[in-house]
Amino acid sequence: MTTRHLRQPTLDCAEPRELAEFYRQLLGWVYADGHEEPDPEGDDFLLLIDPYRPVRLGFQRSDATVAPWRVGARVHLDLDVDDLDVGHDDAVRLGARPLTGTPEEEGHADDPFRVYADPSGHPFCLCLADQ
Repeated sequence: MTTRHLRQPTLDCAEPRELAEFYRQLLGWVYADGHEEPDPEGDDFLLLIDPYRPVRLGFQRSDATVAPWRVGARVHLDLDVDDLDVGHDDAVRLGARPLTGTPEEEGHADDPFRVYADPSGHPFCLCLADQ
């Protein structure tokens, strides 16, 4: 059997450049070589890379509708932050929509995460690093 490795998760979305730009700013990542400038014919696929680790995130044009959070099975991203309040402020400023309140508001003060929707509606979590 051949060993397989995860290449990257890829988010399907209507506007790959817009969603990639949201995550580029949120994560502090960079575009892969050749993906920095918009394609005049439309960006059908874009790739971000973490400049410090071998991690990638893809964005692919799709007309598929993103199902509302907690409806049906899905994959979501868990992103580490050093401070949930600062991470929250950054995510909302960039266009994320909170899907839950603070851990205290949700009645689980020990939960080290919050749930959001990115500008395309994909859910993601900001998680307190090393928790």
